[in-house]
Amino acid sequence: MWRWTTHLDGGPRRVNHAAVSMGHKVYSFGGYCSGDDYETLRQIDVHVFNTVSLRWMKLPPVRTGGREHARDVPYMRYGHTAVLLEDTIYIWGGRNDTEGACNVLYAFHVNNHRWFTPKISGTVPGARDGHSACILGKAMYIFGGYEQLADCFSNDIHKLDTTTMVWSLVNARGTPARWRDFHSATIVGTKMFVFGGRADRFGPFHSSNEIYCNKIKVFDTETNSWLNTATAQLLPEGRRSHSAFSYNGELYIFGGYNARLDRHFNDLWKFNPEAFSWKKVEPLGKGPCPRRRQCCCLVGDRIILFGGTSPCPDQGMGDEFNLMDHSDLYILDFSPNLKTLCKLAVINYSLDQQGLPHDIRWELNAMTTNSNISRPIFSSHG
Repeated sequence: MWRWTTHLDGGPRRVNHAAVSMGHKVYSFGGYCSGDDYETLRQIDVHVFNTVSLRWMKLPPVRTGGREHARDVPYMRYGHTAVLLEDTIYIWGGRNDTEGACNVLYAFHVNNHRWFTPKISGTVPGARDGHSACILGKAMYIFGGYEQLADCFSNDIHKLDTTTMVWSLVNARGTPARWRDFHSATIVGTKMFVFGGRADRFGPFHSSNEIYCNKIKVFDTETNSWLNTATAQLLPEGRRSHSAFSYNGELYIFGGYNARLDRHFNDLWKFNPEAFSWKKVEPLGKGPCPRRRQCCCLVGDRIILFGGTSPCPDQGMGDEFNLMDHSDLYILDFSPNLKTLCKLAVINYSLDQQGLPHDIRWELNAMTTNSNISRPIFSSHG
């Protein structure tokens, strides 16, 4: 039975960041934190979470040694995406308060922590944030987002062939997903499943008529076609800034926000592509509070969920503006073994640990000791 097993605080306080997992580590890039300076250009920060020791560390800034090398390192940003291909993480899009949105492709070598900008060609997507990015084989697919130059939502699909580093605009057949941003796009098999996001009732331009679609749209990468699909009977509420991931051939979503309902979510839903049906999942244990703009990364049979933002505790679950940024982390175990369940019993019932082996006591300590790299929750700017 699925169970929330671990809750730790004191990690990086981040909203709208981007993260991927490789091996037993999670790499988190940039993001927003209330009170931080996003007008001064500085290097994007990189935090690494070790899922064995359950500890965060911040990588030191890169020594650029000249203007040319400095261009290889992305500036601090939010609303960007990160995908992993072999031992390289590709960062694309996002924005800050000075430079605006970006469409430069950056690459980060996991093994030596070095940045570079691959030489690309083709039809490069316009600068944007709030898009989605996913990997299938050697191709990266970008969908949607809010385009800076056009000042509107997008529903285009762009494909980067990482073997040739050539961008192309996909000539998709069928009825496309609506223009949107802060949705999710998840690969299951050879299909891309798009859910949620913020859109406008009347078209690609943003107005006060926001809508939050709760229907799945499916893009078949083999035929470059948007598919006509049935509508599931049971549906989650529409939302944006949620998390999505695939596990054992099924799609999961967590959390998010709906401005029309003025509501943040902390629900977990599972979508079965074969049956084209949703099911609400309720794991055991205490999970995260309602939030949006968090990250979720799959490591083995566990989800590492961290960061995001929620209404301040005295504001209820609505309130678009009076928000609290999180530095916490939760672990959802899809298949907790007997050892994990025994450790949880020791923690939950405050059992005596004196007779336990040293390695078990070390693991119990890691599960209950917060990290200490958070900045204060309120800055001097309020």
